[in-house]
Amino acid sequence: MSADDQAFLDALSSVPNDIRRYSNDVADYVDKHLEKVSNVLREALSSSSWIPEPVRPKPPPPPPRTFISAVSAKSSYYTRITSWARNNKILTTIIILTVGGITYHYIKKTTNKRKKRRAKKAQNGARLEVVVIAGSPSEPMTRAISLDLERRGFIVYVVCNTIEEEIAVQNEARPDIKPLMIDITDPSSARTCIDRFTIYLQTPHTPVQGVKPHHLIFRSLILLPTTTYPSQPIATLSPSTLSDLLNTRLLTPILTLQTFLPLLQILPLSHPHPNNIPIQPPTKPSVLVLTPSIIANLSPAFHLPESSIISALNSFTSVLTAELRPLGIPVTHLQLGTFDTSSFSPHNKQLTTITATRAETLKWDDQTRSSYGRNFVSLNSTKSFATGRGSNLRELNDAVFDAIFSQRGGVLRVGMGSGVYGFVGRWIPGGLVGWMMGMRSVEANRRGEFGGMAGKGLVEQRSRSPSPEFRVMDGSEYGYVYQRDKQDRVGSEEEGHNAWNEQL
Repeated sequence: MSADDQAFLDALSSVPNDIRRYSNDVADYVDKHLEKVSNVLREALSSSSWIPEPVRPKPPPPPPRTFISAVSAKSSYYTRITSWARNNKILTTIIILTVGGITYHYIKKTTNKRKKRRAKKAQNGARLEVVVIAGSPSEPMTRAISLDLERRGFIVYVVCNTIEEEIAVQNEARPDIKPLMIDITDPSSARTCIDRFTIYLQTPHTPVQGVKPHHLIFRSLILLPTTTYPSQPIATLSPSTLSDLLNTRLLTPILTLQTFLPLLQILPLSHPHPNNIPIQPPTKPSVLVLTPSIIANLSPAFHLPESSIISALNSFTSVLTAELRPLGIPVTHLQLGTFDTSSFSPHNKQLTTITATRAETLKWDDQTRSSYGRNFVSLNSTKSFATGRGSNLRELNDAVFDAIFSQRGGVLRVGMGSGVYGFVGRWIPGGLVGWMMGMRSVEANRRGEFGGMAGKGLVEQRSRSPSPEFRVMDGSEYGYVYQRDKQDRVGSEEEGHNAWNEQL
């Protein structure tokens, strides 16, 4: 067989294969289009309402999702998100800043909780660092801070001005919480006490016999003015009350700091170290000033003493910071919110009830009561609900410890409401803040309280009352307080007699 015949036979044998392939392609094409037509018909018939439900065909199933379709869907989502972010740049920036701030705050808060805060100890294991707290020993804040610092390893001295305060410190029964008696009203006596305290710091101490001596380190001075202030209208504040508040709340911390300034300037004291071992260069002691901030930021009615004194202390702290900065002494101002001090004062007298606040107005004269009484009761009741229970004292103790070792100083806001009320007092109008706290127009209060009688008519009616019992109107809320006081007089004649004298 020749080569041409072989080629012809090969071409002839491939014809059935080509016919099979072409027929398969045609069949696949026809099947594909018939399936597509059947799916369209099934979908159209399944959505037709004229066909009965039993014979209506089911819609075709969705095509299976492949890997390529899933990747393309994810890429389409990403493209859509990036496109939205590109078209809303301001909103995207706000979202990123908010999420970043919340994340940073959460990480910082978690890290602060895990941070170990302990005072340094001497090589012989004894306590080494000394902290002086200038605050009333009966105040819950003073007790909480002194006990916490003592647990952390500090030697705590509480400044006392009277024998009663010294006894209160000794009643804590803590070996490392000691009273430091300083009479700030007598400059020569106060100077003598500071000199004696300086000699105490310079003297080497040995915890037990045969142990190497060590010198104490004065770490910080904490000024803690009292956080409790009376709430009264300006018209009812007597000159003696104002003078006493200025002396005890404002002058006392200033004079205390003035007494310690000579010691702060010469610190740290240089001591010869045994065996000439090089040690870390000592740092200057820090000064901490703790003041409440909520009332001072809002400046509401009936809070003149606290608003004015705290504002003066804020200015004092700013000037003190500017004066001590060249000396290398850091000053930290802790502006406090509200804290839960129930563990130190379970029967806190400051948590007065609404009835007690109304009873306080019975001490005022008629004109003052009619002018300020309703707003006074409303504002004090609103304030007690707004402040709430307060933050945990651990937050305050951690902030105080960090501020003691901070060499930068500055202003820190600690506690519930310290930051929020600072923003409110700075940016929200005072009239709106007063309205939110319950302040209303005096004429409206008088019409609502006395049924439209105010001013002269009210005074004349009270002057015509045949007995002192009708000096308080029956339709007013103060009449209710008086009637409750009269009922309580059945169980306690002495308390009723005192309330009657206060009303007269």
